[in-house]
Amino acid sequence: MIAAELFVKCLEKEGVKHIFGVPGEENEDFLFALSKSKILFVPVRHEQGAAFIADVYGRLTGRAGVCLSTLGPGATNLITGVADAFLDKAPLVAITGQGGLERLHHESHQIIDVCSMMSPITKWNTSIQDVSIIPEVVRKAFKVSQQEKPGATHIELPEDIAGQTVHDSLHPLAIYEQRRPNPNQESIIKAAVLIAQADKPIIIAGNGAIRNRASDALTKFAESFKIPVACTFMGKGAISDRSDLSLGAVGLGFKDYVIEAFEQSDLIIAIGYDIAEYDPQGWNTGEPKEIVHVDFEPAEVFTDYIPNVEIIGDLASSIYLLHQELDIDPFPIWHQSIRERIFQSIHAFSMPEESPFHVPGVIQMVRSILPDHGLLISDVGSHKMWIARNYETYCPNGCIISNGLASMGISLPGGIAAKVADPNRPVVSMMGDGGALMNIQELETAKRLNTGFTIIILNDDNYGLIEWKQTRNKGLSTGTKIDNPDFVQLGESFGISSYRPQTRKELQETLQKCIFSNSLNLIEIPISVEVNEQLTQSLDDYFKSK
Repeated sequence: MIAAELFVKCLEKEGVKHIFGVPGEENEDFLFALSKSKILFVPVRHEQGAAFIADVYGRLTGRAGVCLSTLGPGATNLITGVADAFLDKAPLVAITGQGGLERLHHESHQIIDVCSMMSPITKWNTSIQDVSIIPEVVRKAFKVSQQEKPGATHIELPEDIAGQTVHDSLHPLAIYEQRRPNPNQESIIKAAVLIAQADKPIIIAGNGAIRNRASDALTKFAESFKIPVACTFMGKGAISDRSDLSLGAVGLGFKDYVIEAFEQSDLIIAIGYDIAEYDPQGWNTGEPKEIVHVDFEPAEVFTDYIPNVEIIGDLASSIYLLHQELDIDPFPIWHQSIRERIFQSIHAFSMPEESPFHVPGVIQMVRSILPDHGLLISDVGSHKMWIARNYETYCPNGCIISNGLASMGISLPGGIAAKVADPNRPVVSMMGDGGALMNIQELETAKRLNTGFTIIILNDDNYGLIEWKQTRNKGLSTGTKIDNPDFVQLGESFGISSYRPQTRKELQETLQKCIFSNSLNLIEIPISVEVNEQLTQSLDDYFKSK
């Protein structure tokens, strides 16, 4: 047995089913070892696509997605997707090839220090330079990647190490379930006292709160004490937007109605909240507020985020124990008018038959068709803001948004990941024309894998979010206009059924047919952007009038 074969046996032990990547000379032994294993190697068309697939797969399943590249340019192409997993707290293991050890000490063809490059965007990374450590390295990469808070790890396998013969005594390490510790009881008691003394507490639910157990515990806690909940973009679905306690999403780059609730509140209960996702300066407004931090890890040191008490431990257990400790009547309902204002605004953005298509109208139509358990994956652009604000989400991981790194190009690979994770789940990948062309080559991968999801390309021939922000800041825009191919013809050239509906009725019928077909479809929707400024102007007028 050679080292590459041992490596693959260790991956099998970890439960890996798929590896996404681009083959190269330096990972030849590894690829041939994979070909004899139960693991399916899926060649993609760009390493960034591989990393994004692994990223979203990890986020949806809790099990590390795995991506592979060769050395040099292959490894550098992985970086954006690896960084996204790092800041979005998605478990991912990246594997890169490398040249032989005998040429790493000097300048050499395609040789760069990949481990140094990966260091700031991974929880842990290493190069295997001795075959005997392979079982430990693989086990550690997966353990570190998947433990809270999850993220990316990286293993480099030089080509000469991969081909070395290993001793028969080397085997994959045993894997045992980890139990996260319960929080400190004194912290639970102190937090309960703060909550009992509050008049208008509010919960901000972040990325950590979408774990299923945490979401269940959070929902029961909020409902028992009638505490309203605002979710960050990545926390959408931690509590169903059908709940009277839901205040939708918080995190837009401008003041929205939900901020009124934070201004009126006197205690913030931050559950699974990541500062990388949304600066606390955006919600910690008005009079200084007391903060209860509930998370897997201690709070980051931040001027605008200084918790009075930190409950550190398993999130679901922490919420449950706090629930048990808190012996109070439910709080009076104080947020109802704010909730009504939020959801009236969301529902106001329908599209009359004669109006041009616009993003919030398309989102509303998708929501009316996609089942409650369906998944909407957002790319990054102006549509991300509308999805975060207007797409009502009813279950954890019912809406995937990258908002740590917030990288364009994630939605199309993300759709592939979602269908690999659950082939029967209805999935819509929504993107702008800018993000679409960043990874459009993965249409071929999606088609080859026979993944059945719906791709929506919102086309305004523009980097729309940047124009929106430039216009808001400067009154004009520059450097955002672009041209595009005919996306319908492009989709059809890949053998994908593609559509460009012209009327509201046609769009409704097309969405209905595509979403429930469980086949790969592409819908290009030309959109009008006037609605962007209409939203911000209406919000400005409202807050000026107060």
